[in-house]
Amino acid sequence: METQKWIDAGYNYIVDYGPKIIGAILIWIIGNWVIKLMLKGLKRVLNKGDYDESLKKFLTNLVKWILKVVLIIVVLGTMGVETTSFAAVIAAAGLAIGLALQGSLGNFAGGVLIMIFKPFKIGDLIEAQGELGVVKEIEIFTTKLNTPTNKEVIIPNGALSNGNIVNYSTEGKLRVDLTFGVSYDADIKQTKEVLMNVLTSNPKVLKDPSPTVNVSELADSSVNFAVRPWCTVADYWDVYFETHENAKIALDAAGIEIPYPHAVEIQKQG
Repeated sequence: METQKWIDAGYNYIVDYGPKIIGAILIWIIGNWVIKLMLKGLKRVLNKGDYDESLKKFLTNLVKWILKVVLIIVVLGTMGVETTSFAAVIAAAGLAIGLALQGSLGNFAGGVLIMIFKPFKIGDLIEAQGELGVVKEIEIFTTKLNTPTNKEVIIPNGALSNGNIVNYSTEGKLRVDLTFGVSYDADIKQTKEVLMNVLTSNPKVLKDPSPTVNVSELADSSVNFAVRPWCTVADYWDVYFETHENAKIALDAAGIEIPYPHAVEIQKQG
């Protein structure tokens, strides 16, 4: 009788739970197959978009685990397990983690946006958050810049993505804005020719766009010329410093005076 009782109980268990277990196994197998197909499709989309490799891996793994969790909940529900409370616990845990890591999540979201929209890339010269430098590394949470003084600046991606970004490398060319003042006694045409010759004789100054020299201001003690050479991003500082030096030498050689402040002493006799 005892044996028959156990046989009957086993039979009833198989009848009650057998289809659920088989269904859960089938759902697990089919679900994993569907997840693999979805991940392959996602990888193809990311590869076509030419996104950063670290972003590809992160998004792929994130989608994979989200789908896995959903699949596990569906399998448990198929087997008759109450999943409502289980889902509520996951949601509550997610909310708590989100509140605790609010700043980090903002930086993470900023990093994702930067990697997707690509306002700059490694090697670009940018100005952002009051810092100027060459992009050294783009990570999920931060971006590293190398400044002209060879300092490493680490900027949180949240602030970086929400602020203004000036990318000097996008167009591949930069204009160097310089101003030179000469005496009112100097010949304007001659001065323009001398300054233009300084620009055109420098091989680092681009011919297209062509450099310009124009009178920009009649100041208190000088006639100011706006000198505007164009160059590549890499040659910016070379052109900046060389133009200052060569312009001084050329103006002196042409006998064109560069005025400087004079002190006038007035003595009162009494």
